Amino acid sequence: MITYSAEGVKMPKIRKRDTSRWIKAVAATYGRKVGEIGYMFVDDEKILEVNNEYLGHDYYTDIITFDYDEGDVLNGDLVISLDTVRSNAELFGKLYEEELFRVIIHGILHLCGINDKGPGEREIMEENENKALALLKRMQTEK
Repeated sequence: MITYSAEGVKMPKIRKRDTSRWIKAVAATYGRKVGEIGYMFVDDEKILEVNNEYLGHDYYTDIITFDYDEGDVLNGDLVISLDTVRSNAELFGKLYEEELFRVIIHGILHLCGINDKGPGEREIMEENENKALALLKRMQTEK
């Protein structure tokens, strides 16, 4: 089950059922099933607080992924700062909605075992994000 909640921000206008179907389809391409996934949309101050408290990091970020996977079943909590998503969309010249979906799937890709901190990993993550976004577009046009 995938849940979506917001704290201190307005819930983004995403079609939850369609988004969940997409997330499950992406996970399946990695041979994974979706268990309990919780998305929490927050502002920059809240993500900074979470980053400090749980990771000891003193900086803003777009997403923090807490991984509780069990075998091939994805379980986790994903905290997304909508403020940072909006800033990054402007910075990279992307539509806010596209950047939001990129971040939503970024966390799932982490749960699937894809990292983005080591040498060459960022490019691999980006390639996988792009594949997932292309799948989303296909799924939206098939409706």
